[in-house]
Order: sequence, then C-alpha cells, then structure tokens
Amino acid sequence: MKKISHFVSGVGAFMLPFMVSAQAFDPNSTPLDDSFTNILTFINNVLIPFIIGIGFLVFVWGMFQYFIFGGANDEAKAKGKSLMIYATLGFVLIIVFWGIVNLLAGSTGLTTTPPPPPPV
Repeated sequence: MKKISHFVSGVGAFMLPFMVSAQAFDPNSTPLDDSFTNILTFINNVLIPFIIGIGFLVFVWGMFQYFIFGGANDEAKAKGKSLMIYATLGFVLIIVFWGIVNLLAGSTGLTTTPPPPPPV
C-alpha cells in the first residue's frame, strides 16, 4: 500500500506542471471570473483612492494638531504627532495592500487589460 501511494504522489508531482499549463486562463470564461474582475476594478479604482484620501485627511489633521492647535500644549502636540505617525504607517500599509492585490491579479490573469496576442 505504501508503494502505491509513493507511486501516485510521484506521478502527480511529475504531471503537475503539465496539468497547470494545460489550459490558458480566460477571465471572461465564467460569471465568477467576471465578478472577480469587477471586485478587482472596484478595489483599484474606488476603495484604495478612498482610503488614501482618508489617510491624507488624518495626516493633515495631525499636522494641524501638532503645529497650529498645539502651540504651547505638549499633550496636543503628542496627539498630533501620533496621528501623523499612524497616517504614515497607514499609507505604507495601503500601498502594500494595493501591491499585493495587483500582484495576485497579475499572476492569476484577472487584470482588466487584455492579454497580448500569442506569438505567430
């Protein structure tokens, strides 16, 4: 029984590259693929810019608290400084999230641009 399982796993490991490249991925083939493309488009065109805009407003509010409202008040300066730091970290996380989403979309073929034509 052990030999059969080793044989099956060995054949499966050998055939895996052939099975993976057996069919080209067409994003317009099923409604599920269309919905994934729509979700990706929504994330890239609406959600990410909205979150970046909110992060920018938080950063500007922290600048106002640090420089304008917190003139002599050390507590307000500390609050504004922490808001600016958190907004900067938020920008970094948003950009990382955007990169991961586009990396996954590009590697799975769910990009909204059509693929290049096959070589002749």
